[in-house]
This record gives sequence, C-alpha cells and structure tokens, in this order.
Amino acid sequence: MAKQVRQLDRVVIRFAGDSGDGMQLTGDRFTSETAQLGNDISTLPNFPAEIRAPAGTLPGVSSFQVHFADYDILTPGDSPNVLVAMNPAALKANIGDLPRGADIIVNTDEFTRRNLTKVGYAANPIEDGSLDGYALHPVALTSMTIGALTDLDVSKKDAERAKNMFALGLLSWMYSRPYESTIRFLQRKFAKRPELVAANIAAFKAGWNFGETTEDFAVRYEVNPARMPSGTYRNITGNAALSLGLIAAGVRAKLPVFLGAYPITPASDILHELSKHKRFGVTTMQAEDEIAAVGAALGAAYGGALGVTTTSGPGVALKSETISLAVALELPLVVIDVQRAGPSTGMPTKTEQADLNMALFGRHGEAPVAVIAPRSPADCFHAAIEAARIALTYRTPVLLLSDNYVANGSEPWLLPDVDSLPDLRVEFATEPNDPDGRSFLPYLRDPRTLARPWAVPGTPGLEHRIGGLEKADRTGDISYDPANHDYMVRTRAARIDAIEVPDVDVEDPDGTARTLVLGWGSTYGPVGAACRTLRQRGLPVAQAHLRHLAPLPANLGDVLGRYDRVVIPEMNLGQLAHVIRARYLVDAIGYNKVRGLPFTATELETMLEEVVKNV
Repeated sequence: MAKQVRQLDRVVIRFAGDSGDGMQLTGDRFTSETAQLGNDISTLPNFPAEIRAPAGTLPGVSSFQVHFADYDILTPGDSPNVLVAMNPAALKANIGDLPRGADIIVNTDEFTRRNLTKVGYAANPIEDGSLDGYALHPVALTSMTIGALTDLDVSKKDAERAKNMFALGLLSWMYSRPYESTIRFLQRKFAKRPELVAANIAAFKAGWNFGETTEDFAVRYEVNPARMPSGTYRNITGNAALSLGLIAAGVRAKLPVFLGAYPITPASDILHELSKHKRFGVTTMQAEDEIAAVGAALGAAYGGALGVTTTSGPGVALKSETISLAVALELPLVVIDVQRAGPSTGMPTKTEQADLNMALFGRHGEAPVAVIAPRSPADCFHAAIEAARIALTYRTPVLLLSDNYVANGSEPWLLPDVDSLPDLRVEFATEPNDPDGRSFLPYLRDPRTLARPWAVPGTPGLEHRIGGLEKADRTGDISYDPANHDYMVRTRAARIDAIEVPDVDVEDPDGTARTLVLGWGSTYGPVGAACRTLRQRGLPVAQAHLRHLAPLPANLGDVLGRYDRVVIPEMNLGQLAHVIRARYLVDAIGYNKVRGLPFTATELETMLEEVVKNV
C-alpha cells in the first residue's frame, strides 16, 4: 500500500554526530538536493574547532541545520522539526533545542553503555521513557549500512563511514528530495576509488529504500517550491559569495585581483575559492603570516591591482599597522574580517560581531577607514563589490565585516545580470598634473572625492616618494610641519566622510510604529523574522539595517529621531549602540548576546514585544 504524502510549508532538519561522521557533508548534500526543488533555504553549520575532536564527547559534536520552505525565509530556524542523532553525545547536545513532538532519528548502534556513560547518561534515553514527548525513530544506521555493503569490496571501516549516506538517503526519501545530483556528486568525489563510489551510492539507496519499506515511517512529506523572482539561482555560502564578488569587482574595474592571505578560521575558504580562478586575473598568495599577507596586498595595490587580504579578528590586530600605512599612502585596499568569537583565539568556529570597535578605531593615530557589513550569505557578493567601489573611488582601505554565521551559512542566490553591476573602472595618472605641466603632485586631490591620483610605478615622469612618514600636502614630501600635519589628518578624515553611501531604508509598513529596531551585519535575518511575526500579531515595529558603518548614512539621524525607542540587537556587548549614543545622543536600548551562537527569531520577538508594549 502506498504511503501517505503530506504537504508542509516549512521544515527544519538538524544532522548531528561526531566531527568525523560527515554531518557537514550530509547537510550540504541535503541542501543541494533541496535547492534543486526551488525551496527557499537557510543553513547553519556548527562544528568544533579541533580537526578531530574526541569521539563520542559533547565538545566533539558537529551539526548542520537546514531550514527550507515554500515561502521567503530569513533564518536557519529556531527549533528543528527533525533531529538525526548519530550517537548519544549528539542527542544530548541538541535535545534541548527540540520542541515537543519533533521527530528524532537515532542511530541505535552507537547507544552502547560506554558511549552513554561518556556523556553522562545513567540510563539509555531510547528505553527509559525520557523521549516519550517526541516521535522517536530508532534505526540501526551503522549495522544496516554494513549489511547493505556486504557484497561490495570495502573494509568494515569504510562501510561504517558510509552511514551518513544511509541517513541522507532516508531523509531524502522522507522529504521527497531528488537524489540524482547526489549520485553524480559521489561519483565525482570518489572518482579515484571506485569501491567507495559503489559503497556510498549503495548506502544512500539503502537508506532511501528503508524509508520506502519500513512501517516506522508511515508518512512522506513534500514542500512546494517557493515563489521567488524569476532567474537562475544557485545555493551559495557567504565566503563563496565574497569570492565571486571580488572576482566580479576585478572584472568591472578591469584590474587584476591580488589576494594576500594567511589561513585562519573562518576566512580560509575565500583563499581556497579564489585560488581556483586564475583565468579571471586573480592571483592568490598564501603568506607566512598575517603581516606578510597584508603587506603583499598593499604592495599589489601600489602596483595598480585590486589588493585584498582576508582574515579574522586576531589577524586584523596583526594587520593594523599596515592598514594604517595604507591610510597614509591613500591606496585602495579591501580587508575582509570574517569575525569569530574572541578574545584571542577564543572560539574559532563560533560566531560573534565583536570586531566593530576594532574596525572603526583599532589603529594608531587618526587613521579612519570605511567599514561595511553584509547582511546574509547572498548579500556578501554585493558587499564585496561595494567594498571595492569605495576603495577604488576614494583610495582608502575598506574593512568588510562578515562573520562565521554568514560565512558558512548558505541560501539561494539569484545570479545577477553582469551588465547591471557598477562600472568600477579607474583612471590611473599618466602625465604630470602640476599647473605648470612639468611635475607630478601625488597628493593633489579630486575636489569631489578628495582622492589622490593613483600612479602605477614605472610611469615616466610620475616618480614620487612613498612611505609611512607624514606627507606634505600636494607634493607628498616628508613633512614635520604642525600645520601641515593638522591639515592632512583632517583631510584624510574628510575623505571618509565624503564617501557617498545610500540612505538607510526603514521597513515600517503602516507608519505607526514607535519602536525602531536597528541592526547591522548578520542580525538582519533574525531581526527581520521577529519583526515580521510581531506585525502579523498586530504589534507595529519598524526595522532598519545598516550596511555602511563608516561613514554612516546621511539620513540616519533623521530616521532615529522619528521613533520613541531604538533597540539595537548585537552579538557583542553593545558596540554599535555606543556609537549611536555618542554620535546622535539617542538613548538606544542594547540587546546583547555573546554565546557564540546567532540570535533566534523567538528570543528577539519576546524581547521586542516587551519593548513595544511599554513605549
């Protein structure tokens, strides 16, 4: 008898297991299958910092959450509808996030006395009734996978490793996901080892067939495609989008792109991705340290390239002296900081927004730079282009603040029309610019942008002095004159203030809101989801989101003045709130979280409801 098929509008699934169980790969493949069906998607990978954390322990749990729906969604979801737990540690680490009635699929083979004791279970939760409030599905994933591969020429160890594909096949059947792309993926991934191709495909099909035949799963689910603007989409992570944005910026500027980088979590994937695209004029250099990386990028900018360096918070600290040099030299430089939880090494694989103060003020002397922040994985593409636009137009370093949540999360990205991207071409200085026509003044400024001319080394007649010592106005000669130093400091600041950025938009549908929620960076999704829910409940609330943090939009003061209460949720201890209070004398309410985890829409909804009702 055919099984019942039930329609759902949204589902949140979390795959969890040891860091060696392939949960990131499993989640990524499920996401790719889902993307093919046209659902809107948002994902949240969560994994240990260690390459191989202790097996079976709580610190060693790795998970991947995917939220997919038939409508526009903004977050990876607050609470999973389905948890796939590959061992007791995965169950214990994630059970607190599940609502009652959620489906739990557990790998019973791993619920041994030793593994239960390792994570503090006095009794087996599968048997003691503690999971009675959930829809529990005990499945012998490991032994069933080994059994399915008995006739194949693979070791027992390799057969056990394929259990994640069994789980993927089962979930793909449960939620009516296509599987052809996963078969092709496995054929490519293990092309050099045909026995592993056969083993993983067999495990995947065994999981699919188990779902089809077992009585434990009586219902199969479908989630219809989301209504989205027409066009070509691909699933993309924030780091991949930043990489493609930098490539696009180089193409639109007709400049080579040079990336100087030292590997650091969670920014390393940008180096990995850009290294694949030499055909677009991209050169990548893995430097011996962070200082060498930014020095090479600044040298490339001096030589006429789009210079880029990528890092996380500890690396920005090391790069700060060279960023200050770029301020003094007034050369374009894009510095991408994929923020993580600190201080110091902190929690490398967890998310935080705590580098804003460092981006705004973290340099010696008066050394202002432009600062922008993408709001989502797909938005990283456009943020990278915007960072390049500002750097090239105004001859300044630009700090782009992504974070681990955005960098490793993914969502559908509508491929843009290339011709619609901004024209970033620059005019290099090619001849003397002194009124007498005989000499070159490297610090003679454009009256609109206050940018100085960009002269490629070796251009005849444009020889000029560079270095970190203070420059004389116009000539660029070394100067210790007090009045000149005052002028140059103020001019460099005025150049940042002169940057043209769009006005901040306000989402206030009926115009009756008295509370404004102001966010920046990756808080956009959960803030937007919370505000959307409150409005549906009849509680008016406005939302504004900042991409440009230095300079701030010109209309921000007027926007803030229209509301009785301004709430600023941040994954730090109130860094933007401090800036807003100081700049606009607004008594902003900070709502702060530093747990290495993103906000959930529910916690923001609860907090904002209290504020809105008490305005």
